[in-house]
Amino acid sequence: MAPPVLNYQGLNAPPASFYGTVPGYEGTMPGTAGGFLPPPIPAVAPPQPRPDEPNWTIPLMSKDAAHAAFKEYVSGKCCYGSGPADEGVITNMEALNTYRYRLETFTESRSTEWNHEPFNGQPIDAYMQPAPGPWAIPVQPPSVFQDSTQVVKVPYTSSVKVPRVCSFCNGSGTSSGEERCNHCKSNGRVNCSDCKGEGVNLCDTCKGKRQLLVFINLKVQWTNNKSEFVEEQSSGLKMDKLSKVTGKELFKDTQYMVYPLMGFPDPAVNQAADRLVKEHHTQFSQTARILQQRQTVELIPVTKVDYKWKEAFHSYLVYGNENKVNADDYPDTCCCTIM
Repeated sequence: MAPPVLNYQGLNAPPASFYGTVPGYEGTMPGTAGGFLPPPIPAVAPPQPRPDEPNWTIPLMSKDAAHAAFKEYVSGKCCYGSGPADEGVITNMEALNTYRYRLETFTESRSTEWNHEPFNGQPIDAYMQPAPGPWAIPVQPPSVFQDSTQVVKVPYTSSVKVPRVCSFCNGSGTSSGEERCNHCKSNGRVNCSDCKGEGVNLCDTCKGKRQLLVFINLKVQWTNNKSEFVEEQSSGLKMDKLSKVTGKELFKDTQYMVYPLMGFPDPAVNQAADRLVKEHHTQFSQTARILQQRQTVELIPVTKVDYKWKEAFHSYLVYGNENKVNADDYPDTCCCTIM
């Protein structure tokens, strides 16, 4: 039986041993097995609370605005009488606002992998000087808080390999140091069994070039990692209605590392901010470089309006920047048919 031939035709990539090693990149593997590289420890001071905490006072909706929203709502209902909206007297207004806290952590992660392509005379620079470390290679980042991926070739890692070599004599033409290799006729090459060495059937790996340029690729990935907390609201409004309206941005803080909220009037939002800031630091600082953080608090205004009409008491809700109205118990409705 003939000895095995080192033949990579039809494979997606040669085995890991084919590529060799580069100082500083010993753990790099072909394909996606290179793994993420821990970032260097940043020389940045820890985050500090803002010296000027904002004024969290949230003004209540005026009676005029609530009345106008109610009248507009009723005018769009063909089966609603206008009496409650025109004649009703507001007796009480209560804010049932809902808050959304959002934390964004913009990170950069880096990983390496061996790659190859047919050799067409590209520059060869392996070992001309030490390859720079993966975090020392300059790469232009995208706009902050925008996901993006970039792949660059690591300098001084490109070399040429011959993918088809006689495994019996290892390409030297002799076996055991002296004897003539009968398997490859001492030329160190083995003809393709499919094309008999004519080159008609191209090798899937080297595309008929018989040589491969091998190099290390650096994959840089920027990710905007988001976490949100939405306070449970007591108004009874369904979330699908709240999702269709916009809110008011009460607070925005953008820094390298943000400090948790302090002094917000709702303790649940303060607690969520403290928890999420700690979680993001623990989760992302070990495997990626944190470039920027942003935290925002959004108010979705919800106001319960109580009113009196014909000696009976009723209520409706006004919500969102658009002053949408929800009035499930409107007292003057009729069954109408649209012809």
